[in-house]
Amino acid sequence: MDRFSDFPTNLVAPARDGLRVVPSDSADLTQLSRALFVGTAGNVAVVMAGGQAITFENCAAGSILPVRAARVLNTGTTAGAIIALW
Repeated sequence: MDRFSDFPTNLVAPARDGLRVVPSDSADLTQLSRALFVGTAGNVAVVMAGGQAITFENCAAGSILPVRAARVLNTGTTAGAIIALW
């Protein structure tokens, strides 16, 4: 039983859902992320919710990037096993 299941999801609550990311230069994520989990170290290139493209360089394996990303770009992303959380 989850006694917290009726609490609303917001940006400060723990993530409730996640999806493995397939980096793409043309396809957005199914919804904006609240954070990205980086499974394998490297760079993560994203298009932010506001439309800006940015690359997070040298992300460590196991790190969580607290970003609202619309897309994880294939070009420039060298990290792997990325999971979008929301």
